[in-house]
Amino acid sequence: MIEAAFVFAYLAIVLYIGIFAFRRGAGTGEDYFLASRSLGTFVFLLSLFGTNMTSVTILGSSGRAFRDGIGVYGLMASSSALVIPLTIFLVGTRIWAVGKRFGHMTPVQIFRDRWEAGHIGTVIFALQAALLVPYIVVGVLGGGTCLHSISGGKVPMWFGGGLVAIVVMSYVFFGGMRGTAWVNAFQTLLFLSFGLVAVLVIGNGIGGFGPAVERMLADVGAPGKPSLAQHLTRERPSMDPWIFFSYTFIPLSAIAFPHICIFCLTARKMESFKRTVVLYPLCIMAIWLPCVFLGTVAAGQPDIAAKVATSGDPDSVMLLLLQAHAPVWLAGILGAGIMAAVMASDSQILALSTMFTADVFAWYGGKRRFGERAQVLTGRVFVIGVTVAAFIIAMRTSEHIFDIAIKYAFTGYAALSPLVVAALFWRRSTKWGALASCVVIAAGLIGVAVLEQIHAAPVPPEKPYAIGPGLVRTPGGVMALGLMPVVPLVGLSALAMIVVSLVTPPPSAATVERYFPRPGEALRPLPGSGRAATAAVRT
Repeated sequence: MIEAAFVFAYLAIVLYIGIFAFRRGAGTGEDYFLASRSLGTFVFLLSLFGTNMTSVTILGSSGRAFRDGIGVYGLMASSSALVIPLTIFLVGTRIWAVGKRFGHMTPVQIFRDRWEAGHIGTVIFALQAALLVPYIVVGVLGGGTCLHSISGGKVPMWFGGGLVAIVVMSYVFFGGMRGTAWVNAFQTLLFLSFGLVAVLVIGNGIGGFGPAVERMLADVGAPGKPSLAQHLTRERPSMDPWIFFSYTFIPLSAIAFPHICIFCLTARKMESFKRTVVLYPLCIMAIWLPCVFLGTVAAGQPDIAAKVATSGDPDSVMLLLLQAHAPVWLAGILGAGIMAAVMASDSQILALSTMFTADVFAWYGGKRRFGERAQVLTGRVFVIGVTVAAFIIAMRTSEHIFDIAIKYAFTGYAALSPLVVAALFWRRSTKWGALASCVVIAAGLIGVAVLEQIHAAPVPPEKPYAIGPGLVRTPGGVMALGLMPVVPLVGLSALAMIVVSLVTPPPSAATVERYFPRPGEALRPLPGSGRAATAAVRT
């Protein structure tokens, strides 16, 4: 329990940061939900990066590398290091400019104003909210896994997940965006330092990485010994070239995530984006590379492999390595670093709260009838509801962290990226195109989920089997024409947006001109706040 005590101390620190942020707040809706659009470059970079690095990064990636080898780094980290900064530079800056001009607080407010969307904006909100819940579940599940493993099983899974949920809920409840950003900045510094220290400590504990890799290579063909050589030489579905191609679509989800869009709205100046774009790839390498490498090395450690086989939970590989090869006090500190990554669900919870209060409560007259204080209170109550729901779902799921995030949250939001791009860069896009895109995404994800429920996953060494024309059931999920569902969903979403927009009437000329001014003209906001601007074109 000594290691767990360090994690408990860490939880107390982040809770205090949230309460301290509450004391600095102005009490207004814009301050609670957007920190008064005042985040500086340092906090903006760390909080934006930190909110995108959840338990998938440390626990999920190392667990997946334990199963599938070093190639896991190429699945997400390499493409993310290129695609995410590029989309932040091209799309995030546009979101910031539009939000600052028109006073928007959420992506749905942008869609409603840009497309004169009205109730279709509510449909978009419902889809975004449904897709964000699995991401929040991942955070709760990662917190429970962390405390359960680092305490040697003395802290029950439900207690660990519940404690993390309560702490996150508390500092989001009190601190809002300012508290969330400060906590994310602190957490990011902590888990960025985790990678280097963990590699040095664990490398020393296993006698150096050179001898460890040599031992694994010597185990080729040894029965019952998963090793690096076996991972690299046997046929692995996740290492298929078409799977690699599919994973390049996953980072498109970043700019469509509501919490990333909302964070883009909090920057004080445009300069904050420049340094973020430059440093983001380096931050990804600093955390993903050691986690994937250590997960791969763990596959060649007989004691670690035996414990994973007994528990059936590869997501605990990193924690088992710390327990086996790090001093107790250092394992506790590094465990706090892991907890820092798995608690990034705070931004998702706040994003859902912001969207509900702005896109549902305020849009349908709640703020006008009950005032701004009621809007903030509604947001805080919604935080409690979302956290409780995420905890219940997390305790009932049996899937691995990496798989949950990829199959639902990342895939769905990657398919929503054409909608974001169309709203900001295509004059002819319409609200009906956006609605068609949302229907395609929802139908596609529901269809995949139903197929996976009907057709059981093959258990290795069983081979994947066909379940329909072009459809194959693999241990990781349903594949379409050898591709992950994210690829056809992104293509179909974009196609629906284009075709339906071309055959439906565009928004009024005045609205289009405000968002796409002539050369030399600036974006012209309507008088008043974003709510007033949106209400002016409400249909």
